[in-house]
This record gives sequence, C-alpha cells and structure tokens, in this order.
Amino acid sequence: MSDMIEAITSLLWEYLLVYLLLGAGFYFTLRSRFVQVRHFFHAWRIMLGSRTTDKSQISSFQAFCTSLAAHVGTGNLAGVAIAIYLGGPGAVFWMWTVALLGMSSSYVENTLAQLYKTNNGDGTFRGGPAYYIEKAFNLRWLGVLFSILLLVSFGFIFNAVHSNSVAAALSGSSVLTPFHVGLMMSGITALIIFKGIRSIAAFAESVVPIMALAYLLVALFVVAISLDQLPAVFRLVIDSAFGFQSAAAGGIGYSVAQAMMQGVKRGLFSNEAGMGSGPNAAATATPWPHHPAAQGIISMVSVFIDTIVICTATAAIILLSGQLDGGNTLNGIQLTQVSLGAIVGGWGEYFISGAVIFFGFTSVIANYYYGESNLLFIRNSPILLFLYRCTVVLLVFIGSISSLQSVWIFADLAMGLMALINLAVIVLLSGPAFQVLRDYDRQLGKGILPVFQRRNFPFLDRTMDHDVWNDGSASISDDPNNGEPTEILPEAEES
Repeated sequence: MSDMIEAITSLLWEYLLVYLLLGAGFYFTLRSRFVQVRHFFHAWRIMLGSRTTDKSQISSFQAFCTSLAAHVGTGNLAGVAIAIYLGGPGAVFWMWTVALLGMSSSYVENTLAQLYKTNNGDGTFRGGPAYYIEKAFNLRWLGVLFSILLLVSFGFIFNAVHSNSVAAALSGSSVLTPFHVGLMMSGITALIIFKGIRSIAAFAESVVPIMALAYLLVALFVVAISLDQLPAVFRLVIDSAFGFQSAAAGGIGYSVAQAMMQGVKRGLFSNEAGMGSGPNAAATATPWPHHPAAQGIISMVSVFIDTIVICTATAAIILLSGQLDGGNTLNGIQLTQVSLGAIVGGWGEYFISGAVIFFGFTSVIANYYYGESNLLFIRNSPILLFLYRCTVVLLVFIGSISSLQSVWIFADLAMGLMALINLAVIVLLSGPAFQVLRDYDRQLGKGILPVFQRRNFPFLDRTMDHDVWNDGSASISDDPNNGEPTEILPEAEES
C-alpha cells in the first residue's frame, strides 16, 4: 500500500507540481509587478502596526502569527534535514526559489480569502480556498473536496507529522519515550483547541515571535563562529543546485532533478505558499488598513520568515557541522540535533529538542484550526466538531509512535493534491486579486490610507457575501478616521 502511494506521490511531484508551483509563482510575480519586492518593507510596517485592534476581533498580526505558527514547525527543522539528506545541498537553493516566488502566490490566495470570507456574526470571520471556490465559481462540490483534503491532511496527517518529529527529538535525546510525548502533546492540545479560535490566536501571538527569535539567535551564533566556512558552503549549495559538481548527501546519489524536487517539496511543506492552508488563517483577520490587499501583502512576510530566514538557519547548521561529510546516516530531526551538537556542544541537542516542541506544538494548534474552518464549510454541526476535536487529539498521540517514513509519505500525497486544486483555482481567479492590488497601490501612491469600496468591483460585489466588506463599514477600530482616507505613513511615496 505504501509503495503504491509513494509511486503516485512521485508522479504528482516530479511531473506536475514542481513545474506548476514554480510557473504559477513566476506568473504571479510578473502580474503583480514583483509585489514581494515592491511592498516588502511596507508589509512589515502594516503587519507590526495592526496589533491594536478591538479585542472582539482577530487582528492582522494575530492572523499572521496563527499562519506562521502552522508554517514555522517541524518542516523547518526536520523537513530541511530530509531535503538535504535526499536531495543534497542544492535542495536549499530550490527552497529559496520556491519561497521567493511563493511570496506572490501567498499574496493572491490570502487576498482571495479576505474577499470571500464568511462573517461568523460574533466579530470574527472564517474562509479559505473552499469558500472562494464555492462563491466565485459556484462549485460547491470542488470546495467540499478541497475541504476534505485539508481536513484529512492538516487536521490529521500533518499533526501526526509534527508530533512524530517532536517524539523523535525527545526520544533521541533520551528525555522521554514516544509514548509519553504523545500523551503530553495530546493532553495540552485538547486543553487549547476546545476553547476556540480566540484562544488559538492569542496563543500564537504570544508564543510564535519568541520561539522564532530564539532559534534564529542560536543559528546566528553558529554562523558567527563559522564565518570562514560560509563562502564554501554557499558555493556548495549553488554548485549542487545546478550540477556543477557531483555531490553526495548521506550516501544517497545526488542529481539536479532530485535536488529540485526535494527543495520544492520541503519548501512547500514548510511555507505552504500556494497550498491553500494559509488563507484559512488570513480570512479570520479584520485587516488594517481596511483593505483585503493589506492582509495578502502581510502574508508574504510569513513565507519570507519561514523559509528564507528559519529554513536557511537550519541548513546553515547542518552544512557547517560537517555531519554529512562523515557519512552520517541520521535523517530528519535527529540530523539537525546532531549537527548543532557537533558545533556548540551537548546543549545544542537539548536546544533543538526544546525548539521542536514549541515549533511542532504551535503547528498542531494552527493546523487544527485549518481543519475546523473547513469542517464548518462542509457542515456546521456541534457533534461533528466535537468528534473532529477528539480525532485530532487521538492522531497527535498516534503520530508520536508511528514511523517517520510512513507518516511523511501520506503527508506528501495530501499536500500535493491540495496544492494541485488550489493552484489551478488561484490562477483562474487571480484577476480580481490583481485588480484589488492596483486599487491599493493607487490609494497608497496618493499618500492616503487605502480603504476598500466593493461597489467599485462589480464582479466581486456580486460574488462576495453581503455582510463583509460593506462600503463605509469601519472595522479599523484603532483608526481615528474610521477608515476614511487620510495621510498615511511617509513610506507611501516608495510604492
């Protein structure tokens, strides 16, 4: 059974998704006039400036942290190690490529999630690919199919992946057995997810920034004490990516095709740009400025932090450690642990154990919410929701005692099918996302705070819900002008 699934997954990735991901990202980059470059610093400013919102609402910053909690997970520690082990150092280059192009894909899908979100009636919203598939194309069956894939992959399989990595890290350090890790993680997960989205958003806002910064500081320390080796490592990555020299990673033969596939696959698992998961978090936000493009622009930051910053930090630790040169057969999170330990000493392995606990656990919580949002799309049933929560808790436990290989095979297949559907949809629906971006750029260029007026977009006005994005509805509670155009930040001129 696993051999058949692995064969299907290989066909899906090798002959379709690698090229579709890169092609879609390149297309979106050109259509948006390099939005990830033009609005890079602006995205940081509005993301950090969006924290002061009404406590009854989910701020852009909270939605950003929830999305980042799902992105910054075991894929940054275990996934990078697997990519380098199987694809060689050149896989890192393709992770960078899919992230830079994926920032534009992230803009499109997260802006669409804002446009087609559903009002929960309590100051919060929900949405995602299933919602914009149904409302824009009137294809509920396809929305339901996507929801089922996301529910199974994120709610169940990916949570098993994360708990598996946490268990491997802790058992590798002889701290706890996988059984005990599973009990601990499933218990804490249950305590949080039964409290709902506000609890999840607050948890992500508190934990994610500290967690990411701590890991980054350690990685910078590693780089600082190994500065003389950096040029050689960088050359190794580039040479391996383009086949300028033969390379070996963990005894597995290297090829350009393998490096590309592993880099793109693990890059997507890590930052999820174009997969259709991030929009489920983005849709919950009440953006500042009061414009759907604002949340799409902010979402690009999470892709950058996840892959360009944190995944690169992990790759630097592994490549600078020299563990692959010695023919080390360790893979996944244990390779990352041993690599850091070889550079900084015994405490490095324990630090990775702590990091993977926080990274993996926050991902489990965010992934749970993605599944909940899609379950509500299929059917809003308290009984089904309760059963879903119980199943998530069970799968977190089961994942911790499963084998690494079987868990990742199912994760790759589910991720690939989700990405296939979402990429096709956002390419077809990208026109309105770029119209909205031009409207945002036009107002920003005039030096005013962008405000969305749905009546200026007839197609969107017909297909969006009537109780979201109403003209004149000021959901910017911290804006003294209630969303009316006003002088904006000095950086408006840069756009």
